[in-house]
Amino acid sequence: MAGFLSNLVQYQGLFRMIVVLGIGGTFQIGFQISTITYMSQHVKAFINETWLERYGYPIQQDNLLFLWSITVSIFGIGGILGSSGSRYLTVKFGKKKCLLCTNVLMIMAASIMGCSKISHSFEMILVGRFMCGISAGLCVPLHHQYVGEISPRKLRGFANSTSSFFWSLGKAVGQISGQRELLGSQSLWPILMASCGVPALVQLVTLPFFPESPPYLLMHKGDQEGCKKAIRQLWGEGQHQAEIDDIMKEKATMKNTKILSVLELVKEPAFRWQLYMTVVLTATIQLCGINAIYFYTFEVLQAAGFDEKMVSYMTLSIGLSELTAAVVCSSIIERLGRKVLIRGGYWIMGSLLAAITVTLSLQDWYFWMPYCSLGLIILFTVVFAVGPGGATVSTRAEIFKLSCRPPAFVISAVLNWLGVFVIGTTFPFIVERLKHFCFLIFMVVLFTSGMIVHLFLPETKGKSIMEITEEFNKLNFKNKRVPETPNHVTEDYAFCTRL
Repeated sequence: MAGFLSNLVQYQGLFRMIVVLGIGGTFQIGFQISTITYMSQHVKAFINETWLERYGYPIQQDNLLFLWSITVSIFGIGGILGSSGSRYLTVKFGKKKCLLCTNVLMIMAASIMGCSKISHSFEMILVGRFMCGISAGLCVPLHHQYVGEISPRKLRGFANSTSSFFWSLGKAVGQISGQRELLGSQSLWPILMASCGVPALVQLVTLPFFPESPPYLLMHKGDQEGCKKAIRQLWGEGQHQAEIDDIMKEKATMKNTKILSVLELVKEPAFRWQLYMTVVLTATIQLCGINAIYFYTFEVLQAAGFDEKMVSYMTLSIGLSELTAAVVCSSIIERLGRKVLIRGGYWIMGSLLAAITVTLSLQDWYFWMPYCSLGLIILFTVVFAVGPGGATVSTRAEIFKLSCRPPAFVISAVLNWLGVFVIGTTFPFIVERLKHFCFLIFMVVLFTSGMIVHLFLPETKGKSIMEITEEFNKLNFKNKRVPETPNHVTEDYAFCTRL
């Protein structure tokens, strides 16, 4: 605790910037995911009313469900498009300018959705959700990269894991705001839908007071004084000349180098296993069952005989538990390491899903069994937030060199958004056919991924990118001679790896 407080004093500029980045970054994703659930009934009623007003007859139920599913899933489609363009925009304009532009886009989207009811146009909700998806798809990869670049090695894991905290915070704030007593009522739901513009406005106003990342200023802009000023602003006063000298040496090796494209990264054998692990970690987040848990919570609690309003409060308690667990993850990730949290989290979560399947099967036999299901659900979300939820982000950011990081984040972001879209459109049908036995699918995924992580993922805690790359080279080349580093992959952040 004393060490954390001393770091907080010395790196107060860094902590402030992490907060600003988080509010406009993964906070938005959690907020959007949670609030749309509370608006389901109201938006469907609004679509039906608008249809009746236009055509004189109510919309057919199948068409209503189709429009609602498009309203939900179009956010993921926008996310895929936004994340696909993140590499090009990051390299060309820098992360800070890109984030400011995404804030403007999010504010515009919030205004359009907020005016949909007044304008009697449910199409405005579709347009706004699509724009929100593009903005979120752009800002989340930028958030992860930005945080990693401005953090010293000893705080790298903590800084990267904060994205999980802000994601959980966004979900909790969305759940609180979506209560009927606040903005989840029939008359106030447009304000709830437009409230996504508030965190974007906060970041738009505050981010200009913070610097671009020091490596970007020195390596890409050649601004040595700006780099020194940024380091002092983020890390406080101190002797940082050694770090600046390292960046200068790295800059000298960057002649005739370039940032890899997505296709070049896929074809590069030196990063094959890094890509494999990125795909495994990203896919497991989507297929670990966390979305299924949130979906089934309402049914479990209603089956227990709880009042509908009480079910809403209990669901909120699950979100708050996840938020608390995310704080725990940030505090222990540098002690236990990333691999332990991911591997152990997968296996514990798989065991909990097996237990949840049993309790759901027996919930009609014993009156107290639904309470066991609720306890297991809360424990599942806690384990997710403490383990894979935060450690996955940190690992994906640490296993790639700078020349590979933008395209690697594009690949992981596209996979993540594609997973959001596919799971959102197919999961209701899976539940309808398999009921609670659908958790067995996620259990198999978790145990399999845990074994893959155990066998092939190196621990990244406290290691430089060169040390991590050497460990992956043992998998990429096995008994073959490791080739000398090609020109296009020599670019690396001394700022992040040599402190």
